[in-house]
Amino acid sequence: MLFQRLSEALAARQSLITPEHTQALRLFNGFYEGCPGLVVDLFSSTLLVANHARPPDSLEACQPLVFDFYRQALPWLTCGLLKRRHAAEPALRRGIIFFGSQPATEIEEHGVHYALNLTLNQDNSFYLDTRNLRTYLIQNMAGKSVLNCFAYTGTLGIAALAGGARYVVQTDLNKTALALAQRSYQRNTLSGSMEILPMDFFKAVAHFKQRNALFDGVILDPPLYSSTPQGTVDLLHNWQRLINKVRPLVAHNGLLIVINNALYLPGSAVMQTLEELQATGFVQPEQLIPVPEDITGFPQTVIDQPPADPSPFNHPTKIALLRIIRKDGAAATL
Repeated sequence: MLFQRLSEALAARQSLITPEHTQALRLFNGFYEGCPGLVVDLFSSTLLVANHARPPDSLEACQPLVFDFYRQALPWLTCGLLKRRHAAEPALRRGIIFFGSQPATEIEEHGVHYALNLTLNQDNSFYLDTRNLRTYLIQNMAGKSVLNCFAYTGTLGIAALAGGARYVVQTDLNKTALALAQRSYQRNTLSGSMEILPMDFFKAVAHFKQRNALFDGVILDPPLYSSTPQGTVDLLHNWQRLINKVRPLVAHNGLLIVINNALYLPGSAVMQTLEELQATGFVQPEQLIPVPEDITGFPQTVIDQPPADPSPFNHPTKIALLRIIRKDGAAATL
C-alpha cells in the first residue's frame, strides 16, 4: 500500500521535477497522502525523509522501503538524509546520512540561489510551503524597503531582494541561521543592500520604533511558540498582538505580510482576527497566498485532511497580505 501511495504522489509531481535537479520540492506528504508522519522532500539531488511519528519506531520498518523506492525512481539522487523529528537524540532529529555523499548546500528557485544547511536543525532550513510567497515578493518588491521578522535563514528577504528591493533587514535571534541568509546574498547578484540584525523580536521592534523607522513592507512569520525575557510569541493566543506590535513600522499604504502556521488554528479564526483588524479602518486585507500543491497534495492523491479546517486558506500555513493605512500618511524612511 505504501509503495502505491508513493508511486501516485510521484506521478502527480513528475512534471514539476526539472532536468537540472537544482530545485526544492515535496515529493510526498504522508499527513495528507496516506501515511501520517512520513514526509519526503527533494533538495537538489538530496532526498530528505522525515519521520514525524510518535514514537519514531512506528515508522522505522518502512524507511528502507522509502529510500529504495526513490533511488530506483530517481537514479540521479546523490544523497539520502533521514530525520527523526521526535527522537530523543539531537543528532537523529537533525538528520543522519542514509546513503551517498554530503547533503546539498544550495537549491535554486525561480532563478534565485538559496543556501542550505539541511542538518542545521530538526527542520530543513528552507520552508517549501512559502514558495508562492517568495514568488510574490520577487514580483512586487522592486524599489521597496523590507523588514523580515523571524527571518530564520532569510529566504523571504532574499526573494524580496531578488525582486529589486532596495533595502532588506533580516532579523532573528538565531545567528547561525542568519549566516545562511548572508551566504544566499553572496550567491546572487543583488542590487539592494541587506542588513543582518541578530536580535530578539521584541528588542528589534523597539529598536526601529525608537528610530522612527518606517518600511514599505514588513514580513511577520513567527514560530508557533517561543518565549524570551523580552516577551512571548504564541500563535494560538497572541497573534493579533504581534501584528499590532509591528504595524507601526509599516509606511502609509505599505504592506504587512502575516503568516500563521498553527496546525490546530482553523482558518476561520485567522479570518476573524483579520476582520477585527480591518474594523479599525487602518488595515485592509488584500490577498491570501495559497500553499503549493506539492505541499497540500493533489486532488488525486489526498486521502486525509488537516486536523483543523484551514479554509478559506488551502493549508494550515495561512498567509495573508494586509495593506496598512496610517493617520499621518507617513512614507517609508528606510
